[in-house]
Amino acid sequence: MIIKRDFYLSKLQRSRGNGLIKIITGLRRSGKSFLLKQLFRQHLIDEGIGEDHIIIVDMESRKNEELKDPDRLLDWIEAKIVDSSMYYVIIDEVQEVREFVSVLSTLAVTDGVDVYVTGSNSRFLSSDVVTEFRGRGDEIHVWPLSFSEYMSAYGGSKEDGFSEYLMYGGLPQLLTQDGDEKKADFLRRLYRTVYLRDIYERNEIELKPEFEELSKTLASSIGAPVSALNIANTFKSKNKTLSVSGRTVSAYISYMQEAFLIEKAERFDIKGRKHIGMLYKCYYQDVGLRNAILSFRQVESSHLMENVVYNEMRMRGWMVDVGNIFHRIRNSEGTQQRVTLEVDFVCNKGSERIYIQSAWRMPDEAKVEQEKRSLRLIGDSYRKLLVVGEHTKPWNDEDGIRMISIYDFLLDPRSTENI
Repeated sequence: MIIKRDFYLSKLQRSRGNGLIKIITGLRRSGKSFLLKQLFRQHLIDEGIGEDHIIIVDMESRKNEELKDPDRLLDWIEAKIVDSSMYYVIIDEVQEVREFVSVLSTLAVTDGVDVYVTGSNSRFLSSDVVTEFRGRGDEIHVWPLSFSEYMSAYGGSKEDGFSEYLMYGGLPQLLTQDGDEKKADFLRRLYRTVYLRDIYERNEIELKPEFEELSKTLASSIGAPVSALNIANTFKSKNKTLSVSGRTVSAYISYMQEAFLIEKAERFDIKGRKHIGMLYKCYYQDVGLRNAILSFRQVESSHLMENVVYNEMRMRGWMVDVGNIFHRIRNSEGTQQRVTLEVDFVCNKGSERIYIQSAWRMPDEAKVEQEKRSLRLIGDSYRKLLVVGEHTKPWNDEDGIRMISIYDFLLDPRSTENI
């Protein structure tokens, strides 16, 4: 089964030959290797590039163990360059190469070479490259399948497809698994044998039961503001025999971020135009893995849809915060009281901004008004979307708030444009 992933191929094509190292990052098993070694390679061949001018090195292959030595790798690549035509060098999981930053720096100044690399850990790739390359790296982050990509291979209705997507997520290999039991087992095994093992080995974690209990606590908290300290307190209250400090929780969360399992969305004071406080929300780059961590016991459609909306906006290139509006009302005693209302997402890209509210069901007008209230209080002219988890025709109300179904939002790439 081949999913074309044209969104990322377009990005690669636009970056081709720009003189920068193309750094393809993302969660393990999100499709980075297939994108480069299969789809992009075939794209180059279709454009007339000879196969001998496409050099691919898979650093996770046992056969390439000796190429983890930086000098041997550079000599091996140099031996394949025999003319002045452009060569396309693809190194899969480049962080496995010793002194890989030095290797990439050398390739970056080699004439006639266009370099593409993948990596699955931000600490071992993105941060080092940003520091060392100083503008010579071009990062392209690959997410698990978007719902639109998922539906291109699903074969059923979009309603059934969305239910499956909320439960099992968008890792490409999942589509080869037949039936609920196989899909759930696949995700549970993948989490333990790939993601957990990778985090343990990279960070030399000794408190494995504590880390696993913490990951469950964090997975239970999507959609809720948290901090390292209150997670640690929740953790202690749930399990008296295990104890971790707020500092340890903060470190463990950073390890999950570095492995691209989660992202943090900071709180943003919309009226004050600043980030506030220590609280934040965590969202999983794949909701199926989040459900697998909890053995599929806490599948709350509202929170999972919110996570999917977050991922979609991040995939489309937006920076995403959680919005807060501080508002004063008079209570039943006639005195003023300060309340905080939340806007699920404040999304920024360049000079553009979109406010998004995510609501699973809208059973009556009162619920509609409740969801719109915080959007109305913003008071600026930026676009405002209310995304609902049921079918509705897109329409704008008198305040300029656009209501749109989750299906139109996810399946129409123009849904966040100013139309």
